Amino acid sequence: MSRSLNKAQLIGNLGADPEIRSTTSGTRVATLSIATSRRWNDREGQQQEKTEWHRVVCWDKLAEICERFLKRGDRIYVEGSIEYRQWEGQDGQTKYTTEIRARELIMLGGRDGGGETPAARSGSKAAAAGDFSGFSNESLAGEDDLPF
Repeated sequence: MSRSLNKAQLIGNLGADPEIRSTTSGTRVATLSIATSRRWNDREGQQQEKTEWHRVVCWDKLAEICERFLKRGDRIYVEGSIEYRQWEGQDGQTKYTTEIRARELIMLGGRDGGGETPAARSGSKAAAAGDFSGFSNESLAGEDDLPF
C-alpha cells in the first residue's frame, strides 16, 4: 500500500500585518509572511543566524481570525500543506510561488513568546486552566461566532 504525506509545521513571527482580501465569490483569504530563524556556531565558534521567510495562506474562518487578531511581530504556530502555483504575469512571464495552505493556527503570544492569547483576554475558564486550543477551518465550520 502506498501512502503519502504533505505536512508543514511552523513556529515563527509575522513579518507584517496579514494581507486580507476577498475572492469574487466573497470568500475571505489572508496571506501571512512568517519568519523562522535558526542559530548555530560556525567552525570558528562565531554564532550565526539564518532567517527563512514563508508565505502562508489562510481561508474562510481562519482568514477572519487572522484579520481580527494577528499583527506584525505576533508569534504563531501554523500547520498545513505545501502547495506550488504558477501563473502568467502581466509581462507575459510565467511566475511561480510556494505557499503553505494553513489548516490550523495557534496564537502563541507576542515577539518575546509572552503576551496574552485572545482566550486569556476574555477571561474564560479554559484560559485559566491553560487550555489554549488552536483554530482550524474544520473546527470552525458552521460556527456563527468566534470560539472565544
